[in-house]
Amino acid sequence: MTELLLGAQGWSPLAWAQLFGHFALLSLLAIGGAITTVPDMHRFVVGERGWLSDSAFSGSIALAQAAPGPNVLFVAVIGFNVAGLAGAGATLAGSLLPSTLVAVAAGRYGTQRAHSRALRAFTEGLAPVTIGLLLATGWVLTEPSHDRWGTWPLVAATIALMLRTRISPVWPIIAGALAGMLGWV
Repeated sequence: MTELLLGAQGWSPLAWAQLFGHFALLSLLAIGGAITTVPDMHRFVVGERGWLSDSAFSGSIALAQAAPGPNVLFVAVIGFNVAGLAGAGATLAGSLLPSTLVAVAAGRYGTQRAHSRALRAFTEGLAPVTIGLLLATGWVLTEPSHDRWGTWPLVAATIALMLRTRISPVWPIIAGALAGMLGWV
């Protein structure tokens, strides 16, 4: 698949730099984690560049989320599916370097000003932004199955279950996987 996307010439350093640069920029906007930037990753990788299809993009995230390990590994899977190991390195480094540097600086700043009213207001104000970004991510990830009859009841049931119970998120994931295997979503 990668050979089809890259062509016979292979990738140029400029293309790797674009992949790194876009994921680096997104890492600075990842309020609530890297998963909140999935809609723009999709726009860039699928819509703008055409490096992956909708289903390959969603499959990349599903595969990475099902595997054990840090949640951010989905960016490496996307990069690998776009441009092999170099793509995985570009997306992972782009996602981790800027946000790590900002987190270290913000941690030091926050520790020194832990009782600041403005800092507390800022961090509490990020909660609705994070929720909105997560909803946008959910919308993009369900896009390949928006026209299937079982998608929306499953999404509604999952949201209700997560809001009203303390049940493990593994169970809705299993239910979604089974519904997908049966062709309902």
